Amino acid sequence: MLTVLIDYESGNLHSAEKAFQRMAREVGGGEVIVSDRAEDVRRADRIVLPGDGAFPACARALKGRENLYDALREMVEDKARPFMGICVGMQLMARIGHEYEETAGLGWIDGEVARIGAEGLKVPHMGWNDLVIDRPHPVLAGIETGQHAYFVHSYHMAVAAPEQLLAHVDYGHPVTAIIGRDTMVGTQFHPEKSQQTGLRMIANFLTWSP
Repeated sequence: MLTVLIDYESGNLHSAEKAFQRMAREVGGGEVIVSDRAEDVRRADRIVLPGDGAFPACARALKGRENLYDALREMVEDKARPFMGICVGMQLMARIGHEYEETAGLGWIDGEVARIGAEGLKVPHMGWNDLVIDRPHPVLAGIETGQHAYFVHSYHMAVAAPEQLLAHVDYGHPVTAIIGRDTMVGTQFHPEKSQQTGLRMIANFLTWSP
């Protein structure tokens, strides 16, 4: 079994790589590598798309690597490989983003990425917040409402289809935390920085067989 974390120069992948490798060892999840090669994505059993920074820059960086982008879409859309998006990697799953300019996303989730409207609260939303689980999912096995995760973001995804919202947090208003459909999940928080909650979710993803 091979899990590929896609490197499209959108952030520091070191902590995510170490967390996924650690949990792969613990649960027998196979090999975990970081790669910017389309051929590695095409042989992956699971795919992870991290992302830090602004939605438009990350979208351009990903789509600018045409072979890598095509391989990602082929494996997730056509071959239904289990997929996890993290932070901006999750936001890119939306139809469109409104950060600085309108930018098309991957279109895998019926949602739009807009600025957090937390009146009287600091933006970016940074630090620990308690999850509210909206729907059960295999990747959330053992994770309950009240467990906390680590967030750093100024924009969030407004999900149009309620069944695709798996969990949220309260930050002046409900803020999307976890999304999913079919063989895809995404986390607005950083599971690799979210201690036992995040590590449990990574382990669940590495053993998920949708």
